[in-house]
Amino acid sequence: MATITMYGIKNCDTIKKARRFLESHDIAYQFHDYRTDGVDKKLIQTLIKKHGWETVVNKRGTTWRKLDDSVKTATDESNAADLLAEHPAMVKRPVLMIGKESLIGFTADSYTDALSL
Repeated sequence: MATITMYGIKNCDTIKKARRFLESHDIAYQFHDYRTDGVDKKLIQTLIKKHGWETVVNKRGTTWRKLDDSVKTATDESNAADLLAEHPAMVKRPVLMIGKESLIGFTADSYTDALSL
């Protein structure tokens, strides 16, 4: 199987659910914590290209809500990667990389399908 890396923040409830899912299915993976390990702008750009910036940006989180309204209004595909690189907690989580494929968010069904379980 391809290398699997989960990106997120370790104390996030959705991350905890996704990690439990992988562990309960004996799926080996690496965990990359945005807060301690940072985030690669190139990865963000790749995710935005594949999934669209509005999928990658977590607008429900406190970091987004605390942004000035002018920043929120001005955010679009051309500048979202810069904003997310500056505020990695705003990247929707988890991001699961399976080789070169990626999933954003967690549902048991999407993980089951992506991992052919």
